[in-house]
Amino acid sequence: MIRHIVLTKFKPETDEATIAEIYAGLSALVQDLPGAHGFLGGRSESPEQIERGFMHGFVVDFDSWDALKNYADHPRHQALGGQLVAHAVGGLDGILVVDLDA
Repeated sequence: MIRHIVLTKFKPETDEATIAEIYAGLSALVQDLPGAHGFLGGRSESPEQIERGFMHGFVVDFDSWDALKNYADHPRHQALGGQLVAHAVGGLDGILVVDLDA
């Protein structure tokens, strides 16, 4: 299993409704793709409060690296990823991605 973790530092003017819409699109895409499951996303509620501005994140599990590649290459993912970049502080600088082979 591959756990795909994405953290985003959104621009202050990006409202929660916009973030929820992007996450809903990603969740729907995950439901449509074979080998992808378990979308979980939202705003951090950590009592530690050490997010360093990365207040939103999501996690998706993939059955294989090929399934992750199919997701990454999918046109809907490309469009939604573009929205993430457009709303992130500094574009790609406001996004962290970690993929763990679990």
